[in-house]
Amino acid sequence: MNTLTRFSAALLALLCPLLLAQTTPGVRFTTARPGKQFAYPRDHGSHPDFRIEWWYITGHLFTPDKSRYGFQATFFRRASEIPPDAKDAPEFSSGQLYLAHMALLDVKTGRFIHQERINRGGWDAQASEQTLDVRNGNWSLRFAGAGQPPDAMLLEGSIRSEAAFTLTLKPQKPLVIFGKDGVSRKGAEETAASHYLTWPRLAVSGSLRTGEESAAVTGSAWMDHEMSSSQLSEGQAGWDWASLQLDDGRDVMAYRMRRTDGTTDRYSTLAWISREGAVQHVAPPAFRWEVTGTWKSPASGANYPVRVRISAPDPVTGQEVSWQLEPLAENQELTGALGGVTYWEGACRVLNSDGVECGRAFLELTGHAGDLSRQLK
Repeated sequence: MNTLTRFSAALLALLCPLLLAQTTPGVRFTTARPGKQFAYPRDHGSHPDFRIEWWYITGHLFTPDKSRYGFQATFFRRASEIPPDAKDAPEFSSGQLYLAHMALLDVKTGRFIHQERINRGGWDAQASEQTLDVRNGNWSLRFAGAGQPPDAMLLEGSIRSEAAFTLTLKPQKPLVIFGKDGVSRKGAEETAASHYLTWPRLAVSGSLRTGEESAAVTGSAWMDHEMSSSQLSEGQAGWDWASLQLDDGRDVMAYRMRRTDGTTDRYSTLAWISREGAVQHVAPPAFRWEVTGTWKSPASGANYPVRVRISAPDPVTGQEVSWQLEPLAENQELTGALGGVTYWEGACRVLNSDGVECGRAFLELTGHAGDLSRQLK
């Protein structure tokens, strides 16, 4: 096999698992099970015995002149089959694939830019199994180290030559573990579950360059670290997810698992996070997710429910409260140009039932540009 043919075959072997994401024949991956004893910093690192893992940061940035930005930085790891001719091409011998996304919204102009990368482990990407230290090219997320609090993180990212940022993220609340007994169920099948770790409120400071201009920025962010070997059950097409940071100091995470017939799966959930970091889950129909407006993508043709109303009983008062999520720009779609999943991930403002702004949010909409069951089941 000549070098060009071998490279083409190996590149296809690298991309196809991300396009199809089927379980590797003969390989048994770990599934999320109740009773896991988490150990840190080890469990902030990579878990290669799980098929799918991600470290996900979304947030809102502000410059001294009050310019506002929404940003996303995501590092994915996926276990895959090692190409059969890897012995002839050692650079393709790793079974770990790394995909990463960076995105930035300039709220004033509505301009949304994003970039996607894919690398096989051993090329230009890695994730430590001992601590938080993930990298894809010159994008990285790791603990900040000397001179910073123990859980402070350093995020470095860019979007081609158009933007770059270096951000320090400091937890303002304890780490949260969603679900029951350490397991976040996503569907009826026991394998449709994850270990779901979150820092729901991070203070952000650092620098942002857009074009030729640089500015100091401050703001807030949310970080998810999730590991699983299957995110969907039979009959599920995708999910709509939201993170809310409320001005009263509380936070909310909610996701609606959507069935192929358009209904809400009973394994959907909403989680209240108190000011002190205590978690209380609410299941449907006690919490409701209602679409109030849509946007059709000219790129993918997908029709995204970008305006939603979320309602749930307040654990403090016992009264139902509702929030309207309004996107800071409608076009915040990531198109998955390298074989990844096309989805909408956007910065939003939160309005209370009186129409008064009461917090910041991020909204994630998946499976609207194509059924995700082949990718994530």
